[in-house]
Amino acid sequence: MGTGRLTGRRDQEATTVPDPSTAGSAPRSLAEELRARDDAGLAALLRARPDLLNPVPGDVTQLATRAGTRASVARALDRLDRFALQAAEALVVAPEPCPYRVLEALLSGDTGTTSAADNGARAELPRALATLRDQALVWGDDERLRLVRTARELLAPSASRPSPTGLGPTVAEATAGMSPTRVQEIVAAAGLTATHDPVSAVTALTALFTDPVRMSALLDEAPAEAHQVLGRLVWGPPYGEVTPNPTPPVRWLRDRGLLLPASARTVVLPREVALYLRGGLAHRATEPVAPAVPAHREHRPQLVDANAAGQALAALSAVEELVKSWEYTGPAVLRAGGLSVRDLKRTAAALDTNEPSAAFWIELAYAAGLLASDGEADERYAPTPAFDGWCELPPAERWTVLATAWLAATRTAGLVGEQDAKGRTLSVLGPELDRSPAPEVRRRVLGLLADLPEGGAADPAALQARLDWERPVRGTSELRARLAHWTLTEAEVLGVTGRGALAAHGRALLAGGDPAPLLAPLLPEPVDHVLLQADLTAVAPGPLRRALADVLAVLADVESKGGATVYRFTPGSVRRALDAGHTAVDLQAFLTEHSRTPVPQPLSYLIDDVARRHGHLRVGAASSYVRCDDDGMLNEILADKRSAGLGLRRLAPTVLAAQAEPGALLDGLRGMGYAPAAESRTGDVLVSRADAHRTPPRSAPVPVPDGPPVPDATLLAAALRAIRAGDVAATVVRKDPSSAGTSGSSGGAAGELPRTSAAETLATVQAAALTGSAVWIGYVNADGAASQRVIAPVRVEGGFVTGYDHTADEVRTYALHRITGVAELAEDQV
Repeated sequence: MGTGRLTGRRDQEATTVPDPSTAGSAPRSLAEELRARDDAGLAALLRARPDLLNPVPGDVTQLATRAGTRASVARALDRLDRFALQAAEALVVAPEPCPYRVLEALLSGDTGTTSAADNGARAELPRALATLRDQALVWGDDERLRLVRTARELLAPSASRPSPTGLGPTVAEATAGMSPTRVQEIVAAAGLTATHDPVSAVTALTALFTDPVRMSALLDEAPAEAHQVLGRLVWGPPYGEVTPNPTPPVRWLRDRGLLLPASARTVVLPREVALYLRGGLAHRATEPVAPAVPAHREHRPQLVDANAAGQALAALSAVEELVKSWEYTGPAVLRAGGLSVRDLKRTAAALDTNEPSAAFWIELAYAAGLLASDGEADERYAPTPAFDGWCELPPAERWTVLATAWLAATRTAGLVGEQDAKGRTLSVLGPELDRSPAPEVRRRVLGLLADLPEGGAADPAALQARLDWERPVRGTSELRARLAHWTLTEAEVLGVTGRGALAAHGRALLAGGDPAPLLAPLLPEPVDHVLLQADLTAVAPGPLRRALADVLAVLADVESKGGATVYRFTPGSVRRALDAGHTAVDLQAFLTEHSRTPVPQPLSYLIDDVARRHGHLRVGAASSYVRCDDDGMLNEILADKRSAGLGLRRLAPTVLAAQAEPGALLDGLRGMGYAPAAESRTGDVLVSRADAHRTPPRSAPVPVPDGPPVPDATLLAAALRAIRAGDVAATVVRKDPSSAGTSGSSGGAAGELPRTSAAETLATVQAAALTGSAVWIGYVNADGAASQRVIAPVRVEGGFVTGYDHTADEVRTYALHRITGVAELAEDQV
């Protein structure tokens, strides 16, 4: 059961001193390994871990130090795939340094044999190890692999934080606080010879547990129930509770050190014992290969594109209807920010959808910069000026604006209604909806769909399994799972996908191209006509041209939506058009012009009847009054019991005064079945429609980045030049100050700034300028950042030294008072 491999591990633990024959070539630290990399290798590290560039490291030593900080390492571990993470976890429980063959055995079983546990781990291990090396999480050659200390601390198993490997502490770690007498008792019970000190006793016990032959003989003596106890602990968690008077099988295991005390009532299975029982495997199951995402269903690409185009058209209609519904009196902004639950329900009812869908459309319009708060004292949400420009775009371009905003947005509508860490409910447009990984997850989900044949739809479970493999860290994977689910739903309703498959314009969107040319042919052309029906309805056989749609939205109410929109004419809708300034003649002419069918007689009668009564009563502000030439109608109003609350009284045969405000009086009379019109102080009929409200110019919300952005080629090139330059200055060989005959000065050790007096600094750079030689200086800039430079002075005057900076490869000027010290270079460095 892995004799050679386990023996190899024991030999490696005993041989911690590097082989002298290879000591000169093997890196002795992470900094040395990074220094040996070429520019492509360093660029790969900085692309994978862009946080290392903030700020740009002064040299390779600073880069290595920053690469080992806790926050940076934790972020790098979060971005490892499952097998690379399993390789790192195996290195944690392996001896340090760890030979490649030992790591391979921990992940795939015995080396040199065909193991049932090897499901491709050996073939994929070089890739996983290269990933860990590229990200500076592992360093050393294949015979001395070392996981950076911080990663080892983050992944190390403990009682409070079990390792995913399910392994516990080593024998040495588990017996660290044990009395020497107890250790000797365990050694004796295990059949080993007593030793003279606890250290050698632990070594002997470890040697027993890592020797398959002796372990097999020891376990052959164990009671059958003891094997059952070990079986429950072998794959983890390795901790178990025991009573003060344990059962005989547990006592037998504890007496021989196969179970060691972790606390007063807890025992732990030592790592060496667990590895023997597992056949040397660090994980119960390794996953070296990413789960495949096959096509679960296949559709004709044309059908997918047509279905997605229909959804895209519906999305445009939903967003436009939403924003227009907030043109005149938008919902108020909550004190803590966001939209109230009542306003969300009202918006969902207006859009004829559910609340989660309404929340998505609101957040989408906000992300696209079409909605914002107006910033006034009575703060409300309203359309932005950008909405007017968006409405003038062709439909395909309008969709592109929405889809592009959705793809990059970090705001997550799916969180609406949940509670934050403080128990507060998350609201639409509220401040706590940003989730930085959202854009990456959307792109990855769409990317996996794009890898399928055209028209292929993936099984959501297979997609989720793939995402879990790519980012397996707990916490990260849970959020990504929810984001992936929301992505599939949102992509379908937005029209990026159709029937679960990525549409052609969705592929263009993902690739960064312009999807509008692909989408435009699939969208119906706006029509300039409707079909009037005898039942006071009008059918729009497709999307209407904007001018027609705007007038029809005032003149009629939408009764149903779909491929053909049905509008219904009512007395209230006709009165609304008259209030907006249209006349009966205008409305009749408008319908005649835009209807492919004759204007039905009932509709003509409805318009004429409402127009005849519209404005027959006049309401003005005196507090308010009602004026009508027909005194019989005024008598009828006074006699109606429903008018009691208006406080009406007759002032003249044709005038009634009211205690109610003009607006309330208008509503009251309309509720009684009349059609009054408001009039101005000059007696003219007032157009009652308010002007559409717009916010001041607003920009779309900026997505919250998920850490520093990946550096572009220009930044990478500049950073590499700076790091290499700083490294040259930090490692250049200087003359020993004592050999130069100076006193009271210090050239500084490697990596440290030199320290010399102002007089010595001035004399040295002046001499270098005369002889044309180069010197090494320490410099502190105006921001307090220290650096080391190698310069060849050419001019020293006015408190400044000008010279060729070898580290920056350009001529620069430095203030003498900012130079901490100066040292001459060794002869072979000049």
